[in-house]
Amino acid sequence: MNVEDLYQEIILDHYRERHHSGLREPYEAEVHHVNPSCGDEVTLRVHLSDGVVRDVSYSGVGCSISQASTSVMADLVIGKPLTEGLELRSEFTEMMHGQGRIAGDEERLEDGIAFAGVAKFPARVKCALLGWSAFADATARATADDEAGTRTDDRSA
Repeated sequence: MNVEDLYQEIILDHYRERHHSGLREPYEAEVHHVNPSCGDEVTLRVHLSDGVVRDVSYSGVGCSISQASTSVMADLVIGKPLTEGLELRSEFTEMMHGQGRIAGDEERLEDGIAFAGVAKFPARVKCALLGWSAFADATARATADDEAGTRTDDRSA
């Protein structure tokens, strides 16, 4: 089995067994993101406490790339300080925008490295970044709400 086959298998495994799928409480922010070019969607919740990503849960529909990437992202950021989670998002985003020329750090990105080949296909980059963008948006909202002492999410929806 070559590396590309292994990476494809990792993506399919995360698509079949989506880690952290299913919306859970508690959470500080919930966001809904859509990739208009293909229709992929994700609703994502983030739970932060003491500067640490305590939980990420999501519900989504779409291609194997968007769903698997969200699963990998949740695995990577849960339990880490928010600053590190956002650094991982930056590293993943840089790899995805590298058009296959940026390998990414396997030690840091773990299963996320499997998406390096996806970066060669510009139409699929947005799919791979959907969950990561939702994570960044949700954490920004959660920390903004926390700093303001207010909540803007509607849990009754």
